Amino acid sequence: MGYSDVDRLAINTIRVLAVDATFTANSGHPGAPMGLAPTAHVLFNKFMDFNPKNPKWLNRDRFVLSNGHGCMLHYALLHLFGYAVSIDDLKNFRKVDSITPGHPEAHDTPGIEVTTGPLGQGFSNAVGLAIAQAHTASVFNKPGFDLVSNYTYCIFGDGCAMEGIASEAASSAGHLQLGNLICIYDDNHISIDGDTACAFTEDVLKRFEAYGWHTQWVEDGDHDLEGIEAALEKAREVKDKPSVIKVTTTIGFGSKLQGTGGVHGNPLKADDCQAVKQKFGFDPEQSFVVPQGVYNLYHKRATEGAAKEQEWNQLLEKYGQEYKNEHADFTRRLAGDLPEGWEKNLPTYKPSDPAVASRKLSETVLTKIYQVIPELIGGSADLTGSNLTRWKDAVDFQPPSTKLGDWSGRYIRFGVREHAMAAIMNGLAAYGTIIPYGGTFLNFVSYAAGAVRLSSLSRVRTIMVATHDSIGLGEDGPTHQPVETLAHFRALPNMMVWRPADGNETSAAYYVALTSKHTPSIIALSRQNLPQLEGSTIENAVKGGYVLHEAENADITLISTGSEVGICVDAVKYLKEHHKITARVVSIPCFEIFDAQSKEYRLKCLPDGIPSLSVEVMSTLGWERYAHEQFGLNRFGASGPYKDVYKKFEFTPEGISTRAIATVDFYKGFKPRSPINRAFQQLI
Repeated sequence: MGYSDVDRLAINTIRVLAVDATFTANSGHPGAPMGLAPTAHVLFNKFMDFNPKNPKWLNRDRFVLSNGHGCMLHYALLHLFGYAVSIDDLKNFRKVDSITPGHPEAHDTPGIEVTTGPLGQGFSNAVGLAIAQAHTASVFNKPGFDLVSNYTYCIFGDGCAMEGIASEAASSAGHLQLGNLICIYDDNHISIDGDTACAFTEDVLKRFEAYGWHTQWVEDGDHDLEGIEAALEKAREVKDKPSVIKVTTTIGFGSKLQGTGGVHGNPLKADDCQAVKQKFGFDPEQSFVVPQGVYNLYHKRATEGAAKEQEWNQLLEKYGQEYKNEHADFTRRLAGDLPEGWEKNLPTYKPSDPAVASRKLSETVLTKIYQVIPELIGGSADLTGSNLTRWKDAVDFQPPSTKLGDWSGRYIRFGVREHAMAAIMNGLAAYGTIIPYGGTFLNFVSYAAGAVRLSSLSRVRTIMVATHDSIGLGEDGPTHQPVETLAHFRALPNMMVWRPADGNETSAAYYVALTSKHTPSIIALSRQNLPQLEGSTIENAVKGGYVLHEAENADITLISTGSEVGICVDAVKYLKEHHKITARVVSIPCFEIFDAQSKEYRLKCLPDGIPSLSVEVMSTLGWERYAHEQFGLNRFGASGPYKDVYKKFEFTPEGISTRAIATVDFYKGFKPRSPINRAFQQLI
């Protein structure tokens, strides 16, 4: 093995850069980088394959820093190995518009694989990356063509180990026997509250052993470079289990505050910075210094990685000659493009077609498109029969030893793990060859909210199939009936929340979800049957909102989504027959997409001079952007047959008509401006 003075100098350079960057920013976490520098040095310089000049090379080893507050560790490594992260970028750590934000963001910084920070998320992303590798290798590797063979490495700390999401993901990874996943547990005994003795005294390795992981412990992570190397080597040899290596480190190693909570979330004081530099052989009066020998050492490793990519490119070219179809599919996926003409497989409907639950309509879409979009891979959080997320001849993604499926399978049994499912999907999407979807009840997307938020922030193409979307699920009652969920996720930037009203709108939701490379989607789907609507088309619905039923000299516009659109159509007839009131109907299946249309188009849908009433069996929060008055459910639902529940809350043609009449009466004599016509729509 053998480690030289240059190796130790490199380790101390990482530590000093973390000290300087956090001190300059007067913000950040120097402790974890200082403690983890030896482990990171061994991992990056001895084990990982990557090419800093092409951070997107597919067969690179993936690295995830799940304890993302320690990101100066990662930024320092990226700079030292020659990624497009300059010394000035390190000096701008945590400053506005820098590419070195306070927690790692994949779209900001070359070499950052996934957006981490909220603890446990990165660990779960790593499981997704490992699943993606195993599946992609099974589909594309051929004898003599080991195209896809990378490892996924992850560092996580005590905070990640405490978070429930990581436990879910670890359990899933153990079941799946992901031998390509190697996680390093930074056992430094410190969290924000101080010593973990106050709250976290479990035996983490025993827990991971129970999950089915291979476990090891390096007792002196501060000095034992040979021990770290041997543990990583052993982990790579274990092919039928994920591996976790507990590395006991001293947080803030070298600081006066080492081993204490004082070095966790605060920069070192000026005198401590100087003392650390002196201790490690650096000039205490200088900052952001990198000895040339350290650059040389790391650039040599980077050059080796570039050579490996060159070999891989030659292998890929040869592969293309022998396996033309597979090569075409592989390169298409890497480009992020969908197969040409895939959309012709989307089902369309006529008003004479039978009423069908939109969850069933979603199943029909998946059944029609799965063969033409082979990268579409997903599953359900133990609700397959309710979410209807599995096509009939689907093969499960399972270790072959279980005899439940194989690595090439495209249906993932996530188990009752909504939190981890959403974060694993983020990892799957980040890998580069897969479009993931996951199913649960809309109410339980709230369980997964942390990961769903990171889908938006990460700009990844994930699709959440969220069934049982309202009080329409009926007898399960208020605990399962979402009322606030749509308002919550509609408020999330860069998230498409779809609530289709019929078959054509469901097809439109999938069309936009699949063609949007950088925006995730939640498709909210009904349990109850919905009629196929006159005026509904895929072409209309892909605009996010459209006039479903037009009427000349209308007295009111009814605006709705999902299962209530059909009731609004019935209310139009009721209003005309019983009250001589003329109504028009606008369906807005997706706010995010509708808001992206031109103001001219939106005003055609919601014109000036006519009052509007929104109708949705959810919180009315957010509907003021489109409607003068709102009819919704600003309380919890009720348990009972769904028709009775709808009747109780007056979501019937008669109940809607009562609110419509009140709205028309209130605005009589006025020509109200459309809510679209505000003083300003969006300044940022």
